[in-house]
Amino acid sequence: MIKTTVHLSLLCACLLGLAACDVKKTQEGNVTLPKYDVTPPDVKVGTQEKTVTVPTVKTEEKTVEVPSVKITPAKDK
Repeated sequence: MIKTTVHLSLLCACLLGLAACDVKKTQEGNVTLPKYDVTPPDVKVGTQEKTVTVPTVKTEEKTVEVPSVKITPAKDK
């Protein structure tokens, strides 16, 4: 769940970044392809510390009955 949320967030940030590009046509293209000057946005990615509540799991030791199997080979009978 967390991985999906992180991936979607990064995808949205990338799409927003592409939409924020400044594109200028620098050369017309009749026989060849036209040329463009693309200036990407300045993007800063970092981390910050947050305090969140997380569940904890406690374990304990108990004595329980488990099945056991004893096999006596035929030649030992």
